[in-house]
Amino acid sequence: MSDMRLPPAPIQEFRPIHISGYDRIQNDFYPTPAWVTEALVKSVKLRGPIWEPCCGDGAMARVLERDGHQVVASDLYNRGFGRSGVDILKQTAFPDECRCLVTNPPYGDGSLHSGGRNSSTAMRQFVSHALEMTERAKGQLALLVRMQWIAGRRAAAVISAGPLSTVVVLTRRILWFDNGPGTTNGQHHHVWLFWDYQHGRLQPPSMIFAE
Repeated sequence: MSDMRLPPAPIQEFRPIHISGYDRIQNDFYPTPAWVTEALVKSVKLRGPIWEPCCGDGAMARVLERDGHQVVASDLYNRGFGRSGVDILKQTAFPDECRCLVTNPPYGDGSLHSGGRNSSTAMRQFVSHALEMTERAKGQLALLVRMQWIAGRRAAAVISAGPLSTVVVLTRRILWFDNGPGTTNGQHHHVWLFWDYQHGRLQPPSMIFAE
């Protein structure tokens, strides 16, 4: 994992569940299953180094590193991995040398940000901001989102603002935690949205099914 010009992170456990790490209590933190990130790296070619700005305990970053990528990991809160205190919404550019951003956005599953914004609005703002930084870097952006979210008219406008290259549809629902025999199936289908500023804007995106 690459260093970043930010204060060192103290050690703490837990990773926020996919919806939000910003206002969840400690025992609500769960890692993103490895197969989710593996589905992405098997489906698209990432150009590193990669920035993971919502890294939690490093669940995604570790998979990316195992795939041979150099990763800069950060998070708003301290989850025991990467650099803490880094709010992606306050950043104006990728870390030095990074050309790709891969993350699970913290607004995508119906919870409210601590600032009181509607989650759908916050998600669109997150994607718009990430696309702006990706365009400056002439790089790539991969975001894990609910499939239902991309069907909204406003969301579609934001998604179409960048050169969407690939949509990786996860045919298996994500289980965010394991309660043993009492574990229920995941409630939602998810997709990876992948933008690439080397992908021509007039070229339609491809769709890949993965699990």
